[in-house]
Amino acid sequence: MRWQEGPQSRNVEDRRGMRVPGGKAGGLGIIGIVLALLGSWFFGVNPLVAIGVVQGVSKIGGSMTSSPQVQGKQGPVSDDGGKFTSIVLASTEEVWTQVFRQANSQYKPPRMVLFSDVTPTACGTGQAAAGPFYCPNDQTVYIDLSFYRMLQQKFQAPGDFAQAYVVAHEVGHHIQNIMGTMKQVQALQQRSPERQANALSVRLELQADCYAGVWAHHSQKARGWLERGDVEAGLNAASQIGDDKMMKRSQGVVVPDAFTHGSGQQRTYWFGMGMKTGQISSCDTFTQTTP
Repeated sequence: MRWQEGPQSRNVEDRRGMRVPGGKAGGLGIIGIVLALLGSWFFGVNPLVAIGVVQGVSKIGGSMTSSPQVQGKQGPVSDDGGKFTSIVLASTEEVWTQVFRQANSQYKPPRMVLFSDVTPTACGTGQAAAGPFYCPNDQTVYIDLSFYRMLQQKFQAPGDFAQAYVVAHEVGHHIQNIMGTMKQVQALQQRSPERQANALSVRLELQADCYAGVWAHHSQKARGWLERGDVEAGLNAASQIGDDKMMKRSQGVVVPDAFTHGSGQQRTYWFGMGMKTGQISSCDTFTQTTP
């Protein structure tokens, strides 16, 4: 993926290495992330819920929480991991601004916070063990870049485009938030039994995957930055972080009723759908319930 020459986003805040009030630096390394993920899936629970991190992916639009004010570094990022993530975010801003403009609407991009281990958010305390997440209360994507190592080493999903897919997926949740989809799903979940609430969470995740595909379609048209094998890497990443494969790795048993993000086959299908069509209208995962 030829990303090096792209412009960086102006909406990135770098908190890495900062001491966080109420938290500690160096608390959760890659081993902690692995243990949290394995332990949560062993009990058939989404790790983002088990760890207790309130976020837009698994707990939609929780109540606004007060948290210590932390101000990280603003402006361009110099290290490769941070620069890459900032460039991908800038690409999502370009794509979604154009998509919204064609629909006679205005796109307000999310912020992104790069952090290490823990950080305060408007949805509670964010932890690296949760992986990248989106908080709808402050319209911010949070990411500890150590997740990229886990994506490659633990989930067998290497490659720049696999990492870009992760960022685009979280931005997909931002699209759902500003379009009102998150609130609608939350209202349905609150009056639904657990099995149905999980099914709604799956459809929400699959739609974010589809939106990530829409971004991939348009960003490739605009920049031509994908190389041979990049598309396969993105599809592989979508597959490898499916609930079925995660459960199989951790406990050896797949429990479909406990799915909250969708199977690898479902995630690959919907990411591919968005990438093939480039149309937001093709991402109605709630009406088209198969796969």
